[in-house]
Amino acid sequence: MQLIPICFSTCRQVVPGAIPDKEEEFIMPTYITLVNFTPKGIENIKESPKRLAAAKEVIQSFGGELKGFYLAMGRYDVVLISEAPDDKAAAKVALAVGSRGAVKTETFRAFNEGEYREIIDALP
Repeated sequence: MQLIPICFSTCRQVVPGAIPDKEEEFIMPTYITLVNFTPKGIENIKESPKRLAAAKEVIQSFGGELKGFYLAMGRYDVVLISEAPDDKAAAKVALAVGSRGAVKTETFRAFNEGEYREIIDALP
C-alpha cells in the first residue's frame, strides 16, 4: 500500500488512498451524507447542536474532517460534506453516528471536478 501525503487546513498527514488533485496537492476523498432525524432525534431536537459536536469528534477520531453542515428543507433534514481517509473510515463514522439512534444516514463518495476529469479521461 502506497502512502500519499495529503494537505488540508494547516496540517499534513500521510493517508492511504488519498487522491492528488490538478495542482498536485493531495486531498482526502469527499463524502456527502444525507441525514434524517429519527423520532428519538426529533423529540430531542434541542440536543442536536451537542450531537453535531459529538459527530465532529467521531469524524476526527477516524482521521476525517467535517467540511460543511447544512440544515435542509425537503426530503432530508441535514446534508453533511466531509472528508475521510478512505471508504472504511467513512463507513465507521456512519455506523458510529447512526448507532446512537438520533439519525439515519445515507453516505456516498463524491468526486471533485479534477477527479471527475481524470475518471473521464481514463475511459476507453
